Amino acid sequence: MLAIYKKELRSYFTSMIGWVFIAFMLVLVGLYFMVYNLLNGYTNFSYVFQGVQMFFVFLLVPVLTMRIVAEENRQKTDQLLYTAPVSISKIIMGKYLALITLFGLAMLVVCTYPLILSGLVKGAATGTESVDFAIAYGSALGFFLLGSAYIAIGLFISSLTESQVIAAVASGVIMIFTYLMSSLASLLPSGHAFSFWFLAVLVAALAFGLHMWIHNGWMAALIGLIAEIALTVTFILNTEAFDGILRKSLEAVSIIERYDNFTLGIFDVSALIYYLSVCFLFVFITIQRIRKKRWS
Repeated sequence: MLAIYKKELRSYFTSMIGWVFIAFMLVLVGLYFMVYNLLNGYTNFSYVFQGVQMFFVFLLVPVLTMRIVAEENRQKTDQLLYTAPVSISKIIMGKYLALITLFGLAMLVVCTYPLILSGLVKGAATGTESVDFAIAYGSALGFFLLGSAYIAIGLFISSLTESQVIAAVASGVIMIFTYLMSSLASLLPSGHAFSFWFLAVLVAALAFGLHMWIHNGWMAALIGLIAEIALTVTFILNTEAFDGILRKSLEAVSIIERYDNFTLGIFDVSALIYYLSVCFLFVFITIQRIRKKRWS
């Protein structure tokens, strides 16, 4: 894994990808830092991350992750992965950790900004307001965890196609949905009937996706049927529980919502576990996807 990690990390800096990513990241952060903190005089550094968030999710992550596995598929060098003495798990982990390291290097530079802002505030001596480092570095930690989760999602999407363009567009669309998940949830009807039929259709879609994944129609149909029966029985026994369940569920799994506590200087352990779980889940299913392709 260490050899893969070094190779991938080196490739980012021997090409333009790593430098361009870091440059765009620092330009975006620097722009919002100038507007919020320098021009408008805010000492809350979390505003910078909240401003950068949208561009990071919609643009930087899809562009960064679009080639990580898709390029291997396009050039057919993925065949080397299947016969390499290194396990698939170590290869994917090496690639993922290289991406996280690249993102972390950009974040290390960004973490100097609150210190610069603190020096400017003390030098101005215009009031008693100072930089809250708990909020500044809590926001930085939350943003790093948020970015790591989105990078894991982008890694998985890249493994599904040979086209970097398709990987980037698909990542952008999916990440837009996750970014706007809470807003979309508030637009959904909260009635129990709508919730039931929505979940029923979702179960059917998941069963079909399982069929495409395992190529076993009988198994997928059986699992889907059991899930539909369980859903129907639950609805009959406790209809009221379905009121507003979609909105609550979407808000509970929203990646963006989990970030909010970090902007208040609160170290949210549940959010930490959530982000680490998302990273593990998508890296794991990426590994399983490639293993399945290896034996197919």
